Amino acid sequence: MAEAAIFIGKAENPQTLDLKYANRHGLIAGATGTGKTVTLQVLAEGLSKAGVPVFAADVKGDLAGLSQRGEAKDFLIERAQAVGTAPYAPEALPVVFWDLHGAQGHPIRATVSEMGPLLISRLLDLNETQEGVLTLAFRVADDEGLLLLDLKDLRSMLVDVAERAGELQAKYGMVAKTTVATIQRRLLALEEQAADKFFGEPALDLVDFLHTDNGRGVINILAADRLMETPKLYATFLLWLLSELFEELPEIGDAEKPRLVFFFDEAHLLFDEAPKALLEKIEQVVRLIRSKGVGVFFVTQNPLDIPDSVSSQLGARIQHALRAFTPREQKVVRTAAETFRPNPRFSTLDAITELAVGEALVSTLREKGAPSIVERTLIRPPASRIGAITPTERASVIADSALRGRYDETRDRESAYEILAERAERRAAGAERADREEEDRGWRDRDESRSRTPVRRRSNRQSVGEAAIKSAARTLSSGLARAVLRGILGGMKRR
Repeated sequence: MAEAAIFIGKAENPQTLDLKYANRHGLIAGATGTGKTVTLQVLAEGLSKAGVPVFAADVKGDLAGLSQRGEAKDFLIERAQAVGTAPYAPEALPVVFWDLHGAQGHPIRATVSEMGPLLISRLLDLNETQEGVLTLAFRVADDEGLLLLDLKDLRSMLVDVAERAGELQAKYGMVAKTTVATIQRRLLALEEQAADKFFGEPALDLVDFLHTDNGRGVINILAADRLMETPKLYATFLLWLLSELFEELPEIGDAEKPRLVFFFDEAHLLFDEAPKALLEKIEQVVRLIRSKGVGVFFVTQNPLDIPDSVSSQLGARIQHALRAFTPREQKVVRTAAETFRPNPRFSTLDAITELAVGEALVSTLREKGAPSIVERTLIRPPASRIGAITPTERASVIADSALRGRYDETRDRESAYEILAERAERRAAGAERADREEEDRGWRDRDESRSRTPVRRRSNRQSVGEAAIKSAARTLSSGLARAVLRGILGGMKRR
């Protein structure tokens, strides 16, 4: 009995992707306008119909058409007849729209802690020293039980680490305030790119990517047209998503079909200027995630965008036309041709530059996981719409989604920002109280000092004037003295 498979298109023999090997990853490559997006659409449809959920980033807005029935246009009818799938049958697939900005789909978020210091360092383009300080801040937060959920939590944590640098140095290492200031500036620039909307809660529950609808896998489409304006955020988010799938999903080994297939469009952004540690992490995730039942397809213009350590793990290869006008382009074509198992009926090298739009060189894994001989293939037409959809159609899909309302409202629970702000208030209040007590002690000390100062004793010696006055007083008559005293006392009595 033949294995269940997805029909890709017609060559000498029908070209299919066996579901059993769909978690062995793949590559869709080709120049702009050669049909890569339609091929991705065809694979997504086939996976969905087989009950396999899909995640794909929609860079140009074209993949949204998966949510709508195709139109029976002449060229689609002719293609269906040419590949043997006539009559052409338009059909819509179950789709859930996502958007980091929350405008074209359900908001999708992750916490700062889930993203981790390595990916955030790459997102901020930090050097090794700055990454070390960021990692230290994460470690202090973990040790002190402080939740890092959004960017204000991370900023507050960095401020706290800088203020306590002397206290933390012995246990965690040195922290330069200038380094912290640099990281803070990078975080501010990240906020200006609206990345703060991505960090927070409710965070994405990966289970929501694994749903089926009436036996068909749900196709999760990330609106990435605006996200592509910040390519590092785009690449870092998708890498985080892969890492989370790797960490969270249980092992299933070799299954009859994958649990999820992940399409990474504009894949070169993942590897551009990536440090060695990050490349090693990507290679590890790609190598091991297939045992979790997840297949990854990289979509890119230049097959050389994928490092050899990753490319060697890709089982399915679909190569659309490439141009070879410059020496560098000719090298790309030669390298792409060498990745295929040769077909004696034609020259792979020549075919790559001769392919028409909607044609591709296809090789997939066959019996015992061996790659098939490359075939020049006419890609089948998709059943769903080719191209973008209207805002009204998108809004209707979002309104009918089973996830409506689950992620729409941001939640801001107590985390590092609130706890550190409270600590700062307590420290400020304690410092003010200590200042008052110090001032009170100062006044008491001055009073005590005055009370201990000896009183100066008056001299018994009389001046000449004092002696004369005393002598005159003794000569006054007692009557006059009594009259004067009576007048004073009498006047007081009358009042």
